[in-house]
Amino acid sequence: QVQLVESGGGLVQAGGSLRLSCAASGRTFDSYFMGWFRQAPGKEREFVAAVRWSGGSTFYADSVKGRFTISRDNAKNTVYLQMNSLKPEETAKYYCAARFTGTSGSIWYASSYAYWGRGTQVTVSS
Repeated sequence: QVQLVESGGGLVQAGGSLRLSCAASGRTFDSYFMGWFRQAPGKEREFVAAVRWSGGSTFYADSVKGRFTISRDNAKNTVYLQMNSLKPEETAKYYCAARFTGTSGSIWYASSYAYWGRGTQVTVSS
């Protein structure tokens, strides 16, 4: 059974940095995309970034390009999201997700991901 466990959230001042981790277990993820999404209260879950486990291709929402970096550590079966220059409006619960690369639908859509972690809260103070 696939399990995704996020960590690394917390309270940070605007302009600060955090690194989120997502420990993945339950299968090999060579044929998966791993994604990070976020959801603020009263808002829809939105795509942040994704990485193709095999090959390491990365994808970002326009709003985080140049500030966030997604990466994976094959040996640790862990995906990271380095977040720099954080803004107060990026306060949200951040979720790790996984989907098979052959799944139909864009990687930008939360509905295309089959597996989800419980999330980790990121709060950016102004």
